[in-house]
Amino acid sequence: MIKQLLILSSLALAATTALATPDEAMGKAGCMACHTKDKKVVGPSFKDIAAKYKGDKEASAKLTEKVRKGGAGAWGPIPMPPHPADKISDADLKGSVDQILKTQ
Repeated sequence: MIKQLLILSSLALAATTALATPDEAMGKAGCMACHTKDKKVVGPSFKDIAAKYKGDKEASAKLTEKVRKGGAGAWGPIPMPPHPADKISDADLKGSVDQILKTQ
């Protein structure tokens, strides 16, 4: 019985620590090297991104694709490199994009 409780406790702890917060995911993926919440660095601020896509029902899908594939030209000449799933998981990317779109 005690052994089963220890195993269940370990599994529960692993499940709660496996998912990163959006801030943790963006930090790990390198997003924060080029972006901040409210100031342009290399790339646009999260506030500027949220303002540009405000009211766009396809914003989450567009930004997710843009982050995955990378790109250039939308915010200036410096390209954003692609961020594949081994750099940021689909779940973490969705959470990060959703957080960015809510930035005020």
